[in-house]
Amino acid sequence: MDGNGRWAKRRHLPRALGHQRGVEAVRRLVRAIGPLGIDCLTLYAFSSENWKRPDEEISDLMGLMRKFIRSDLPEFIANDVKLKILGDYKAMAPDIVEMLEDALARTSGGSRTLAVALNYGSQQEIARAAGKAAAEGAVTPETIAANLDTADLPPLDLLIRTSGEVRLSNFLLWQAAYAEMWFTDVLWPDFTLAHLEEALANFAGRERRYGGR
Repeated sequence: MDGNGRWAKRRHLPRALGHQRGVEAVRRLVRAIGPLGIDCLTLYAFSSENWKRPDEEISDLMGLMRKFIRSDLPEFIANDVKLKILGDYKAMAPDIVEMLEDALARTSGGSRTLAVALNYGSQQEIARAAGKAAAEGAVTPETIAANLDTADLPPLDLLIRTSGEVRLSNFLLWQAAYAEMWFTDVLWPDFTLAHLEEALANFAGRERRYGGR
C-alpha cells in the first residue's frame, strides 16, 4: 500500500493526513472482500525497515493503528472477518501488542481472513522459517513453507503494488514465486474498489502455467 506520503506532498498536506487517507482506503477494500468472493486479503502495513523513518511519522502511524483497531474491530466481528498478523508484532509497543492479541482472539472464528503485515520483512521471515526447519531436522521447500508466517493461509494468487513502484520491497518474496503481479501508478489513498476490480479482471485473463506448458 504505497504512496501515502506522495499523495500528501502533491497536495501540500502533512504526511500524517496521507496516512489517514490510506487507512480509509484500507476500510474500502476490507468491506469489498466479501461481495467479491475474496477469502484472504493481505496488507503490508508496516515493514521492519519502516523503523528508519522519522520518530514523528512512526508515532503518527502507531496512533492510526490504535485508532483503526479500536474503531474497526466490531465491524470485523460482524462481517465474519478473522484477523491474522504477519511479522514480529510482539516487538511493538506493549499496548499495541495487547490490542492486537485481543483482536486476534475475538475474531478467531471468522471465515474470511484479513492478514496484516506488521514489523514484517520477508527475508527475515524466510530466515526464521529456515532456522525452524533446520531445528526440526530437514531444510526443504516444504519444511520452510510450513514454518512461514503464512503457513495457514491459502497460496498467494495476486500481488498488487500501488504508486508506480515496480519492486516487491521485501514483501512475501517466498510466497510470490508463482503469484501474478499487478502494478499501478495510483497512489494508495486514491485506490478504490474500481481499481481492485480492474486488477482482478486482469488477473482472470492470465494463463497460469507454474513452470509448465
